[in-house]
Amino acid sequence: MAQAQNVTEAFSSFQQYLNEEQDVREEIRVVVRDLEQKTREILAVLQGIHQPDGVKQLSEICKKARGCLVDIRQLFDSLKEKVPKDQYYRFHDHWRFCIQRLSFLAALIVYLETEALITQTETAETLGVAAQKEDGFHLELDDYLMGLLQMASELINLHWKPPSNNPSNRAFTDDVKFQSRLAVNAVTSGDYSRPIRIASFVGELDSGFRLLNLKNDSLRKKFDGLKYDLKKVEEVVYDVTIRGLRPDGVSADPASS
Repeated sequence: MAQAQNVTEAFSSFQQYLNEEQDVREEIRVVVRDLEQKTREILAVLQGIHQPDGVKQLSEICKKARGCLVDIRQLFDSLKEKVPKDQYYRFHDHWRFCIQRLSFLAALIVYLETEALITQTETAETLGVAAQKEDGFHLELDDYLMGLLQMASELINLHWKPPSNNPSNRAFTDDVKFQSRLAVNAVTSGDYSRPIRIASFVGELDSGFRLLNLKNDSLRKKFDGLKYDLKKVEEVVYDVTIRGLRPDGVSADPASS
């Protein structure tokens, strides 16, 4: 009888533990849903760069997107309060994809503003989280790297609509069979050097990733796709060059840029 009572008490305590954990997870899900909604809003703002005059409005678009990041930082502050101390990795899956997407958006904003690579520390500060795990709720290195790879794809896989009043550009449209956004959209505004600068930047990013011994399967697979993205932008640069649209003094060689 006593043994049966002990078993009952033990499993009652187990159920209480499970109920408390479920409550924590539900509170986290509520905040993450709000984060995901704000992330979609920022992405919608940045999609403006792919509109016909988007390349000419980069400053305004980035300023608006940065304004939305205030809400992101507040939501991360709320999320930190929901996650029990020293249990970051236990609940990490709830916000992993969201923080990867936000890392991508932060990297894209910085590139559009300065054509430079955002650091992990800068990304963490932008989102309002720590950069190192010793400091608590933080931006995982894998999540930061995944964001960079997503940013590289966004720079390349864009839609190109060259000016229709230029016969050579109409021929260019017929020749380029893949879809591309910023790298090719720039031609609409007569910015023929931008695809070359993007090729240089993505080439440097590719070289950096090749120095890493990636253990994360999803990260490695995403990096495998970078070589195809790089090939696309190199084809764009080649077509710009053979059609005589390449500005003088602009090199796609990272060492020359």
